[in-house]
Amino acid sequence: MGTIQYTLGPPEDFSQLQNLYDSLGWNSLKLTVHELEQMCNQSWYAIYAFDEKKMVGMGRVISDGVVTGIICGVGVLPNYQSKGIGKEMLNRIIQHCEQNRVIPQLLCVENLESYYESLGFKKFSIGMTSNIKR
Repeated sequence: MGTIQYTLGPPEDFSQLQNLYDSLGWNSLKLTVHELEQMCNQSWYAIYAFDEKKMVGMGRVISDGVVTGIICGVGVLPNYQSKGIGKEMLNRIIQHCEQNRVIPQLLCVENLESYYESLGFKKFSIGMTSNIKR
């Protein structure tokens, strides 16, 4: 593993993001490369982590840009996990939110609760969702 570069510039080929989502088991909606690109481009903020030209992680925020920013899709390729990449992306996301006076919030699975608490997040609500046909 070389030096990890963090950038706001997206990958040249969004199939790298599809690979990340597939490797994490996140693509249950069968999102296309085009849909993943659209998802990132329409986010308020997106950050990408690269090892040379290989995208190894990404995270994004959807926001009104005034009050709330929902952090979503923070993920790192399995072979690159536990090396501080996700934490660095989250720190940069939080810093961007703070600079814009936007409150960072997120939803996570229960087994990640202690990880996010270690980064300064605290439980404040119960998340709910509604299933739609896609």
